[in-house]
Amino acid sequence: MSNPHPQPPATPSFHVIQWWKDQFSQHGLAGTLCRFAQAVWEFARESTPQRKRQRYGDADFDWDYRVDTTSATVAWRDRLLGTLHSPYQPTEKKLFTEMLGSLDIDFSDFIFIDIGSGKGRTLLMASRYPFRRILGVELLPNLHQVAQRNIVHYKSDSQLCHALESICIDARKFVFPMEPMVLYLFNPLPAEGLDQVLTNLEQSLRTNPRRVLALYHNPEHEHLLTQRRFLQKISGTHQYSLFSNNLAK
Repeated sequence: MSNPHPQPPATPSFHVIQWWKDQFSQHGLAGTLCRFAQAVWEFARESTPQRKRQRYGDADFDWDYRVDTTSATVAWRDRLLGTLHSPYQPTEKKLFTEMLGSLDIDFSDFIFIDIGSGKGRTLLMASRYPFRRILGVELLPNLHQVAQRNIVHYKSDSQLCHALESICIDARKFVFPMEPMVLYLFNPLPAEGLDQVLTNLEQSLRTNPRRVLALYHNPEHEHLLTQRRFLQKISGTHQYSLFSNNLAK
């Protein structure tokens, strides 16, 4: 599949300026300064040697499949930008298997979309299921490029889907494919950004009704989904929530 989405500018300053404009329009100068100070503090805290050692605790998947999806090797610029938007954190394999096991569907009828796919670990894990195709949406060009390399290098005897793609675009500008989908969310955006993605999804479904299932891991902003009339929560645990649109039977 060709990529119809242009890549955003790769400079960190572009993303910082865009973040500042978005925050300023929502919260004014005082609120934006407060959020920026919180982000810088969080970045400094996560930059300590102890925190870096802890991030290597998610590297078992990489050893098994000879890929690079750990959060420990993310460059400081991308970690800072991630702090402003949403820090990169790969999904744990066991939990992902549990979440996909909660879906009572024929996977071959659906595409899988990960909003905020980072280095692409979730895309690789999703390829163990017979989805039509698998698509990652990532804002940061450096993480997107790593994901592309991982897709090329990943080899597994259990892989059932080989149509994997990562695209580099602001998720708020992403155009949803006109196919039934499983949408994966691991807190990919601040509340304002996630709300815009949901608005785009709702408009897409009005234009072309189709079935959508949304898996929300660590549902910090779950209220944004529950207040949408086109979605209903159908199951979940303290670690994730599963939503379906009203077309689901």
